[in-house]
Amino acid sequence: MKSNEVFVILVLIVALGVFAIPFGSPKFLGEAIALEVAFVILAALIWRGYSKALYACIALGVLVILGNALSPAHVKLMTTFSKPINALILIIGGYILAGVLVYTGMKAIIKTKHPVKLV
Repeated sequence: MKSNEVFVILVLIVALGVFAIPFGSPKFLGEAIALEVAFVILAALIWRGYSKALYACIALGVLVILGNALSPAHVKLMTTFSKPINALILIIGGYILAGVLVYTGMKAIIKTKHPVKLV
């Protein structure tokens, strides 16, 4: 079963990531590309209808949120807005879209486990 909402969120995350990578730190370029590739692979799996990929979406979304919250550099950037574009990208991608990914992934799992039956 395809989960269109999760797919759309993954595409938005990938689009933001492609835009954001040039603004990030060059020393983390490899990690940023690896994370983008992971989101692309998950989007492809969701598009193909693999429902088990929803669990990976949730795990990756939570991991992104926790990683950003536990990074002193990210917290400082978001609280000071010393680099406004980077801060906005981090807030939108690292919290809002990641949180929506977790929510839509959970919603899709619940929908697949308990489909609505029309009488």
